[in-house]
Amino acid sequence: MELTHAQAKLVSPSLKDEIIPVFRIGQRVRLLKPIRNDGTNPFHEANEVLVEPGAEGYVKHIGDFLQVIRIYEVNFIEEGNTFGCREAELEAIDDVDGYDEVEEELRWLREHRAEKAAKRAAEEALKQSQEKEA
Repeated sequence: MELTHAQAKLVSPSLKDEIIPVFRIGQRVRLLKPIRNDGTNPFHEANEVLVEPGAEGYVKHIGDFLQVIRIYEVNFIEEGNTFGCREAELEAIDDVDGYDEVEEELRWLREHRAEKAAKRAAEEALKQSQEKEA
């Protein structure tokens, strides 16, 4: 099938990755396929499984290999390692369990700021009452 110039710009060079990254930095993901040592990891035997399917991690960086293949650098917390993964090897799990780290962080920040403001107001009120007594 022959593509027009405009259509060719919409096709990812590897034909497997989406043009716009599917995952974002900081997003929680689950591994669908095992990660095996291809011989580049000197601390493990060749072809040894480094991370089992089902392991969860967070996207740390998005890069390209040979300028055509998108690689997601995923930090697997429980395994204590970071590995590069393709889009087809990952699935987003934010929607699956309903847990939103960003919303939790924002909630914590709001609570922390409210506590700090209340403490500051209490200190200011104490200072004003001491000034009135003096």
